[in-house]
Amino acid sequence: MIQATMVLEGGATRGVFTSGVLDYLMEEQVELSHLVSVSAGACNGVDYVSRQIGRTRDCMIHKEKEYNYYFGFRKFVKEKSILDMDMVFDRYPNELFPFDYDTYFASETECEIVTTNCRTGKAEYMTERKDRGRLMKVCRASSSMPLISPMVDIDGELYLDGGLADSIPIKRALEIGNQKVIVILTRNPDYRKRPTTKAVAKLYRQAYRSYPKLVRTAILRNKKYNQQAELVEKLEKEGKIFVVRPLIPTVSRLEKDYDMLMNFYDHGYCLMRREYNRLMEYLEG
Repeated sequence: MIQATMVLEGGATRGVFTSGVLDYLMEEQVELSHLVSVSAGACNGVDYVSRQIGRTRDCMIHKEKEYNYYFGFRKFVKEKSILDMDMVFDRYPNELFPFDYDTYFASETECEIVTTNCRTGKAEYMTERKDRGRLMKVCRASSSMPLISPMVDIDGELYLDGGLADSIPIKRALEIGNQKVIVILTRNPDYRKRPTTKAVAKLYRQAYRSYPKLVRTAILRNKKYNQQAELVEKLEKEGKIFVVRPLIPTVSRLEKDYDMLMNFYDHGYCLMRREYNRLMEYLEG
């Protein structure tokens, strides 16, 4: 096992890029000691720790209607979610695309999953080494996008998407203390997040009026994201971290087109194959 920390950004269906990257690393039997993963990155992260090549890809890219996890806007009012989170975090791991809990819990890799505490508005870095249900609940919370997914209760606290409070947890990775840090992004080079519009800010205030600190975190998300992106670029230029990011136009965060998603997955796989020797040189240096 290599003593290194890997950061996995979220991005909903943009996460298929990360799936391709990690599938290649698993094929090469690259095992790292620490992961810090966010949102869709958390789904990728747990599959990396359980050593299940292709699982995240299969969960996110398919043509069969029985595997569809989109409620769409018609059911949004009734279900309070655009995505069928029960399908993704219950039926998928326990029935349709079985998750290897035993391998995950036996792994020596420390896997932190980022969530946002709705009461405090701050990021929390959660782990779970024994309880199957709680592990999937933590993944669910980390992936629950604001405004279109309900909050998730974990141990009596309510949580939402980890990307709200810590989209690119590079500082958390540095705190862990490993000299080698790998960052897998799902946005193109030089991407910066635009300021929250007044209309969206109003929606946040209305939807989460009882959680003022969460509202503040959500509205100011772009500023923190851009600061993190600049830090990543700085550290990359200094040769202190290794970054993999898509070099073709990204898919949308709720993309449904099979061919577009497969192309983005293949891009991640092929890019990691191309960068593999350089990555190994970095890790061994």
